[in-house]
Amino acid sequence: MVTKFASYIDHTALKAETNKGEILALCEEAKNYSFASVCVNPAWVKTAVAALQGSSVKVCTVIGFPLGASTTETKAFEAENTIANGATEVDMVLNIGALKSGEYELVKEDIQAVVNAAKGKALVKVIIETSLLTDAEKRKACELSVAAGADFVKTSTGFSTGGATEEDVKLMRAVVGPEMGVKASGGVRNIEDMKKMIDAGATRIGASSGVQIMEGLAAETDY
Repeated sequence: MVTKFASYIDHTALKAETNKGEILALCEEAKNYSFASVCVNPAWVKTAVAALQGSSVKVCTVIGFPLGASTTETKAFEAENTIANGATEVDMVLNIGALKSGEYELVKEDIQAVVNAAKGKALVKVIIETSLLTDAEKRKACELSVAAGADFVKTSTGFSTGGATEEDVKLMRAVVGPEMGVKASGGVRNIEDMKKMIDAGATRIGASSGVQIMEGLAAETDY
């Protein structure tokens, strides 16, 4: 059971002050629990790749993070660069301002540029930052992510005004259908939170509290 739930978790450390020792500790924890990935800022990708060599844990990084307001060309380069450094999953923030301006083609092209840069090399997850969007905008963001060929939609950066909610995960799952990945991220701090997100339709969980979640799960026998 522990292994089953561990495989949902992107073990995350994205704060500006995160140091090398903390990145190495994150990687050790991920190996110990067989988490899906570690999610680190681009500057730490090479460090994480080296630390995880020979393990099944993937290295995930973030693109245009946390605002999504970089140019499309910058996001594409950042994806290419981090993939060259060993990342096999990239979580990009969509252009939130463009979405809110109704510039849907721009938003789609922004995602597509990263998808093209990652094609055949890395999964692309699109962070739609649900706490800043209306339900209609959330639906549109998911539709554009599907149209652009992304692999996942993701709720949140964890650095804005709110994180994942069951309602948002359900909405996202309803829009993207059963095949596409849905990542719940931001505020998932214990096994109860995680179970709610999985039941709502999440197939990946972004959390800095992966160890605490696993410790809570180990104490249970009824799920």
